[in-house]
Amino acid sequence: MVEGIINPIYLDPAKVEELRQSYESAQPCKHLVMDNFFTEEIANALFENFPSIDDLNVKRKSLNEDKSEDYHFERWHPAFSQARQAVSSEAWSQQLGKITGIEGLHTTTDALGSGVHQGRNGSYVDVHIDVNMNPKLGLWRRINLLVYLNKNWQPEYGGDLELWNKEMTEMVTKVAPNFNRAVIFYTDDNSPHGYKAINIPEGESRKSFYTYFYTKPEDGVHYRDSKFISRPDDSAGRKMATGFKEFLKINGKKLLKTLGMKDLDFQDKN
Repeated sequence: MVEGIINPIYLDPAKVEELRQSYESAQPCKHLVMDNFFTEEIANALFENFPSIDDLNVKRKSLNEDKSEDYHFERWHPAFSQARQAVSSEAWSQQLGKITGIEGLHTTTDALGSGVHQGRNGSYVDVHIDVNMNPKLGLWRRINLLVYLNKNWQPEYGGDLELWNKEMTEMVTKVAPNFNRAVIFYTDDNSPHGYKAINIPEGESRKSFYTYFYTKPEDGVHYRDSKFISRPDDSAGRKMATGFKEFLKINGKKLLKTLGMKDLDFQDKN
């Protein structure tokens, strides 16, 4: 199922220890950058057949983000379903478990499983921590896998994935969204991340393929919503607006849930 889809070097048992050490020692959170993640044939097919932004059903545009996303693989080129099958396979899940030290990793087939993100010129996602659960399935979100699909991406375009320390005093690591580059990272309160507004030519966009991996929750693990966090250099007004919006969002959902009027829903922001 993974043959011809994922670069065989990342499935090689002999490679595990090298990848594990890189993942464990990375700062500010456990993460790993893997270039040439998909085979060349699949990566090119994904790039050449990436759905247009107008065809993506979910538009996220607010004070803190501007991007589009979708997960309806049946509407797209078969390469997308092949990629999803490969990253959700037992072979890759086991390899990912050996790299991260997390047993029982698996993904899902809903919006919280795999899909695509895309952003036009000016797209951005402010720094945030991710929602920690798939609330409908009761699963604990542990690992994000992002694969960037941007050919000829130039440094001046921006859009680097920023990884901040938990205290939001320092942006420790940046990862350029280069073609067929994968990033995996442990997602919890210690992994604030986002990207600044991109500045790209007409006809370009920032494209990525995502998959999120889960385990059964341990005792004491409860739902915690996603949350935007202001950068230190944000204006006082923007910090105040972000804080107020997030307070209303998080507490409003809790109130509606308590009243039985609304299921906790999911917002992803990678």
